[in-house]
Amino acid sequence: MGSDPLLAGHIGWVVVLIVVIKVIVAFIAMMVSVLLAIWIERKVISDMQNRIGPNRAGPFGLLQSLADGIKLFFKEDLIPERSDKFIFKLAPYLSVIPAFLTFTLVPVGGIVHIFGHTTELQVADPPIGILLLLAMSSISVYGVMLAGWSSGSKYPLIGSVRASAQMISYEAAMGLSIASVVLLTGSLSTRDMVTQQLGTFFGFIPHWNIIRLGVIPFLVFIIAITAEVNRPPFDLVEAEQELVGGFHTEYSSIRFALFYLAEYMNTITMSAIMVTMFFGGPDGPDPSFLHWLWPIVWFIVKTAVFFFIYVWFRAALPRLRYDQLMDLGWKVLIPVMLVWLLVVAAMRVSRPLGFAMVGLGIVGGLLLYRAIAVGRDRSTARELARPARAELEPPRERREDHGDS
Repeated sequence: MGSDPLLAGHIGWVVVLIVVIKVIVAFIAMMVSVLLAIWIERKVISDMQNRIGPNRAGPFGLLQSLADGIKLFFKEDLIPERSDKFIFKLAPYLSVIPAFLTFTLVPVGGIVHIFGHTTELQVADPPIGILLLLAMSSISVYGVMLAGWSSGSKYPLIGSVRASAQMISYEAAMGLSIASVVLLTGSLSTRDMVTQQLGTFFGFIPHWNIIRLGVIPFLVFIIAITAEVNRPPFDLVEAEQELVGGFHTEYSSIRFALFYLAEYMNTITMSAIMVTMFFGGPDGPDPSFLHWLWPIVWFIVKTAVFFFIYVWFRAALPRLRYDQLMDLGWKVLIPVMLVWLLVVAAMRVSRPLGFAMVGLGIVGGLLLYRAIAVGRDRSTARELARPARAELEPPRERREDHGDS
């Protein structure tokens, strides 16, 4: 049942009511966060591009996201004639539901008292919490893949195939970075991960995993998760210059809105997961008043910072080519994270062994880089040699068969 003290004793109707309230509050908070996130992204990008952005609906354009949602809700819902209608209708929900379920694993605050019961500000804290995160991230890809396959159109199909290859490439790197956190924490529970990061080094340096593990797992995780949620510069699944709208080209009305909702829910959720695993979750300075409120404030501030980084990526970075996307996943992130996971494991055994593993990792990395460079140079040389060889060869005479006259 997890470490929540609410579920430790007898489970009566009051406990069930508290759980239902937590689910409803989390759902409302996620919906409001998505509306604000869309508005913030449009405003920030417009400011970076010297534009005004949304400014018509409500003060400062705050109601523009709500207006867009209402408009999409009342638009005509079109279903392609050649589509697999059941899968076509099911796919948006396979993207939205895992995004919300993942958010329920995130510890938003500390311990609170409600209706005479003590509970955590977290919807669910299962002992296999981080494994459930990996399962939900894998299921959400099925929504994208099935949406493209069931549309009965070539461009959505190409987008869904890209989604499958991209998920396989970056899920491994993301899993290895999570494994390093689990190895250090000794638990799969997200609440335990936060608890292990409480305290400071030397009285003022936070005891966060980004310091304890080194910056490598965090960098690998943020790159891999950006590719997992199809955010720029890894949004080749819906590259409009190549695939019209990608996997959701044939979607309209509320079904298209569900995909749009899932993208921003995933972005917010993964920002919160990064805060939980590497930056202490709701941990922060605790003034002498309103002790229950300050963890929520620090959690929101940290999550907002990472969402701003995602927006910054979208405004500043060009989209990668598909070969660059695959190279980054297989040739850089996975080897680097494999070596770093061995370093973390060795450090847990003994410091000398850990530093020896660092040296071996550097040597192995240099050898791998050299092997890749040699292979690339040979491939380039072969490509350049083909036209030169063709110019040196004498032209073949055309044989004409006039037949017997």
